[in-house]
Amino acid sequence: MLKLSLQEAMKIGFIGGGRLAFALANGFISAGLAKPDEITASVHPADVASAEAFKGLGATALFENKPVVERSDVVIVSVKPDVVGKALKEVKNLQASNNKLFISVAMGVSTASIEKVLPPTARVIRVMPNTPALVKEGAAALCRGSITTDEDVKLATQLFRAVGTCDEVPEYQMDAVTALSGSGPAYVYMLIESLADGGVKCGLPRDLALRLATQTTLGAAAMLRNGGHPAVMKDNVTSPAGSTAEGTYHLEKNGFRAAVIGAVKAAEERCKEVNKELSLIIN
Repeated sequence: MLKLSLQEAMKIGFIGGGRLAFALANGFISAGLAKPDEITASVHPADVASAEAFKGLGATALFENKPVVERSDVVIVSVKPDVVGKALKEVKNLQASNNKLFISVAMGVSTASIEKVLPPTARVIRVMPNTPALVKEGAAALCRGSITTDEDVKLATQLFRAVGTCDEVPEYQMDAVTALSGSGPAYVYMLIESLADGGVKCGLPRDLALRLATQTTLGAAAMLRNGGHPAVMKDNVTSPAGSTAEGTYHLEKNGFRAAVIGAVKAAEERCKEVNKELSLIIN
């Protein structure tokens, strides 16, 4: 089994070279976890922009998956979920695929499904990142496959912490992770847009309202990240008979919390459905 070091730069390959793959590669380089000339990505021949983006990092962009596996210690599978099976079958019979660590960031594809396609000695980790990884503020969770080692998990955790946070969870929780942090940015964007619309309704210019709403959300999240409970912090802002108390009453009366909780639950149920559909496609 190939021993991967957490202290030295390693050769990393990407099967799929889209925006997330580029963000991860950029983060790995910035953190000193990989050298630009030791990163390889396969891109679609028509995707000239992605190829140029990787070349701009000093990395190598190719139009085939096989050489990516051959050149890499760690292979990150970052194609669309319905393409995972096809992409991995292309490299299944390569000698280079044996004893290698494959990290999949494809939504809804289980470690068991990936392991069925790859050689039995290939180790698999499944990661659910989110789009704020593009600005190194991502929230990721990972789960391990059947023969994944503790060192593999440490390595994957370090890689994804280069672009945000990363926690290990059991695989049965990955649908909930997807529903919360994977889909969550969309809910936050809707909140920010709604706050800005409220400011406009009250007479603020659109650009100022959006700027205030964005910075307010960023600041509130930063305070929580420094420690504390959201309920306590909410109470600290809420004066008796004040404007915030009136606003929170309006939110509660209109089912704000129930709507958000329901959105996460609905997204989780959809993830379960997608998982079943993808398992049939891949295998």
